[in-house]
Amino acid sequence: MEFVATCPKGFERLLADELRTLGTSQVRPLAGQVSFGGGLTDAYRACLWSRLASHVLLVLARVDAHDSDALYEGVRALEWEGHIAPGASFVVDAHGTNAQLRNTQFVALRTKDAICDRVSAARGARPVVDTARADVTVSVRLSGQRATVSIDLAGEPLFRRGYDSRTEARVAPLRPDYAAVLLAAGGWERVARSGKAVLAALWPGQGSLLVEAAEAALDRAPGLLRSRWGFAGWAGHDAAAWDALVAEADARAEAGERRGGCTLLAADGRAGAMAACRQALRAAGLAVEPAFFSPAEVAAAAREAGAGHALAVADLSWIGETALASEASALAGLAGAAGLPAAVLSRDATPGAALGAAPASTIGVFVGRDEATLRVFDGTDEPVRLPTVELAGGERVSVLVAASDQFAARLAKVARLRAKWARREDVTCYRVYDADLPDYAVAIDLYEGSETPGRWLQVAEYAPPRGVDPELARRRLLDVLSIAPRVLGVDPADVSVRVRTRARGGSQYADEARASERDRRGARPSRRQGVVELPAGSHLVDEGGLTFEVNFDARHDCGIFLDHRETRARLREMMKQTRGSKRFLNLFAYTGTATCYAADGGAKHTTTVDLSRPSLEWARRNMARNGFTGPEHEFVQADVLAWVSEQRHTRNRWDLVFCDVPTFSNSARMRRASFDVQRDHAELVIGVSRLLTRDGRAIFSCNLRGFKPDVEKLERAGVRLTDITDETIPEDFSRNRKIHHAYLVERV
Repeated sequence: MEFVATCPKGFERLLADELRTLGTSQVRPLAGQVSFGGGLTDAYRACLWSRLASHVLLVLARVDAHDSDALYEGVRALEWEGHIAPGASFVVDAHGTNAQLRNTQFVALRTKDAICDRVSAARGARPVVDTARADVTVSVRLSGQRATVSIDLAGEPLFRRGYDSRTEARVAPLRPDYAAVLLAAGGWERVARSGKAVLAALWPGQGSLLVEAAEAALDRAPGLLRSRWGFAGWAGHDAAAWDALVAEADARAEAGERRGGCTLLAADGRAGAMAACRQALRAAGLAVEPAFFSPAEVAAAAREAGAGHALAVADLSWIGETALASEASALAGLAGAAGLPAAVLSRDATPGAALGAAPASTIGVFVGRDEATLRVFDGTDEPVRLPTVELAGGERVSVLVAASDQFAARLAKVARLRAKWARREDVTCYRVYDADLPDYAVAIDLYEGSETPGRWLQVAEYAPPRGVDPELARRRLLDVLSIAPRVLGVDPADVSVRVRTRARGGSQYADEARASERDRRGARPSRRQGVVELPAGSHLVDEGGLTFEVNFDARHDCGIFLDHRETRARLREMMKQTRGSKRFLNLFAYTGTATCYAADGGAKHTTTVDLSRPSLEWARRNMARNGFTGPEHEFVQADVLAWVSEQRHTRNRWDLVFCDVPTFSNSARMRRASFDVQRDHAELVIGVSRLLTRDGRAIFSCNLRGFKPDVEKLERAGVRLTDITDETIPEDFSRNRKIHHAYLVERV
């Protein structure tokens, strides 16, 4: 018989080696699959023992598939009555397309029709099609003008081991077959045969790395926990052969358990990781207790316990743009494994820099839809020691770029000066560093908690020039994330990162920054602060005698724009000087911080307008937390541009308006196609001016660096614009005076 074992891209060579060790013949690696020959027992053994295969297919035929009719005739010619027993159900799983067959659902439909027509003609009754729980799964894979028609002997994918479905997701999981390929690439089977095998698993996540390693060392088949197989309902199933293989596997597992054979050491600082690892091992029925260490200690423990029989494996595939702070600490821990045989799954090449060695081999794979690389380090090269930076107090930090010592020195200097200024001005949230060194183009903001102690850093990377090596820029950023929390006395777990990318109208943050690992997993539960709820993951900070909610995980910005500290204070003073109705309007209000300042300045009525309902709820909480509640404070969810146009036709007028506009917006909820501040500002400012009382004033601001107001058009409309930008730039933003533009708007 001919069989095909399918697998993820990049697994083919290792899967072929695994099949050979299982005794199969005629093994041939192909793209995304490995073909082999033999009898049913060989295929059953692959189903039961393969850790890398996704499916095992029994090839029935390769048929013409240049169009749907040819596919139908080729499939109908096969003896399906010998594969689908009377009363049994089936389903078709189709993969691939060609010029005539461009839809896999249509391929599956034509295949299903051909099978039903063949069985109906042979038996006089159509077989049952069951897409949820079929007895037989028919696989059809198109390649060019041909289709390979097979019986899927596995049914559900083989990487669904059984233990993983019983484990609650607490941290980012690593699929069992990816855990197995890390171990296979690192030579774990060879290490395990020594009888003294030690695994140092860095970031094992849900515990799949530990389970797969323990099962391999204890000679336990990965398929023993599965309760359902694709061949069980197939008419050609050889139950006796399968039962004999299972009995043999049970005996080997019992012998392996008596013998023992591995030591599992793990390091993972993410919340819930240790509990998840223990739960996965229990769910797999393994009486193995891992020892947990810090990332910096686990490699040393492995050397001591392994005595030449240790392997380090690390899963860094979960680290994306939302977890760069975690990657900095991860690489620091990985550096301790220098000199050990290691296998690392990551999205970039920084593990090699951390280990101080070139990989002996690299394998390109996909994690989800993202490209990743499996790098194997044999541990024979003399590792290059990473450069270190000495900080205050004599502490030394390993870095990836030697020049990072200049950044450390510069940050320490500006941090001291900024802290003195902050104490003098009674400021607790401020910018510490703003691209003071061109090569380290980041902004670092420090936030201190108000009602509960805490310090948090927010690091934003400016998009590097196109001529800069992106790998070098990333290493510099990782060094920043290693150095900054130590210099500023912040727990590395309380550092959030935003990576900016180039976009029309200026910079925008990477989409991934909308939610972070800590926000999705391990966030604190919601709690009450008086009568105002503080959402999970949020903190309270003070500014100008007011209290505001910030959240460094949930969205692009944390809830307060520090560069508008002086602008908000100016609005409060302007409101104090306002006579009459004392009405305040906040447009594009975001979290309503300016509204709080205006209310604190004596505003009798406030209107807060934003298109985002979550932002308005946040603004409502900020107002309530500072004691501003009641019907005189209204919150309006609306498209600001359309709302301003509508209000011009009403009697509603305001004494003071703040309008801090986005650079660009194309929200689907806007009535117009898009908003571009340079293109559309004049129309908006004119509209805002028409909402002012006779002596009313407005402040208009934007953060487009090259913004040029259309003064002539505004003057023709009777609007006077006065540039007050310099007066609104705080001291801690003095290095970047184009952080925003601000103008006083008055009607002539």
